[in-house]
Amino acid sequence: MPEIVAVPPQQLLERILTLEIVRVTERAAVSAARLRGHGNKIAADQAAVNAMRRELNNMPIDGTVVIGEGERDKAPMLFIGEKVGNSNGPKVDIAVDPLDGTTLCAKGMPGAIATMAMAEGGTLLNAPDVYMQKISIGPGYAEGVVDLDAPPAENIRRLAKAKGVRPSEITALVMDRPRHADIIAAVRSTGAAVRLISDGDVAGVIHTADPENSGVDIYISTGGAPEGVLAAAALRCIGGQMQCRLVLDTDEKRERAVRMGVTDPRMILSIEDMVKGDCLFAATGVTTGALVSGVKFRRHFIETETIVMRSVTGTVRIIRGQHRQLEKFHLA
Repeated sequence: MPEIVAVPPQQLLERILTLEIVRVTERAAVSAARLRGHGNKIAADQAAVNAMRRELNNMPIDGTVVIGEGERDKAPMLFIGEKVGNSNGPKVDIAVDPLDGTTLCAKGMPGAIATMAMAEGGTLLNAPDVYMQKISIGPGYAEGVVDLDAPPAENIRRLAKAKGVRPSEITALVMDRPRHADIIAAVRSTGAAVRLISDGDVAGVIHTADPENSGVDIYISTGGAPEGVLAAAALRCIGGQMQCRLVLDTDEKRERAVRMGVTDPRMILSIEDMVKGDCLFAATGVTTGALVSGVKFRRHFIETETIVMRSVTGTVRIIRGQHRQLEKFHLA
């Protein structure tokens, strides 16, 4: 008879949680997808929040939201500090963006996702909902190839040298914002290409981890801090480098950061600073993009596609779901 190998309870639980977080992002994505193209990003985001919170509270965890929709006075649900789960499980930190790319969803444009990360309790950066400077590249490079404080043109030249190509063969992904005009001009001055995105910088950072398929070598932008921590969780699972800095440009923001344990407002944060322990990451497509396909409403079932990762194993799975108990997706 084949030998039966017992799986330690902690490992079994971790495997279960891998599937459980997929259910969370699936439900959020389906709820948001019902409002694709309706022009109301607030309603789409709220639908995703409601669905995600409902599913999180069914999970066998003692969870705390450390990256959420904002501080408690600004977010009625999934606010920073909110407790989630049924308390019958491990203590974990939760980072969520129920709808990354709210405008993309509202306009029916590609790339909107529902995403979350889960890590051992006390290991995710507890960051205020402020802007964050970000630069990221994929795996396989020596540490320090790029530097958040270096001029964009210098970073392009450094990366091209490390990759063994001309700067003209490098593509930088940048959020299309007026504040990035100087970055865009500097990158193009080297001969490198710039690809602009209107929203969705979690997926934007992830694209740097797979340049052969995404065509993206480097991400340079200032976006939301919550999205930065989520992206760091993904890169911790699949590899890459990322440097970030919180934009704490007012006394009020600096005070909020101090209350959350950020004592150095100028500190450059690495992936390991933002995600210290084992973590899980999942993203389900709301609208079809380069990372995952969007929700498809069939006559008798709903199709979803989710990418789920785990840092301790480096495993990446693409899960395509067909959901036939449609009544579960019609909850308010």
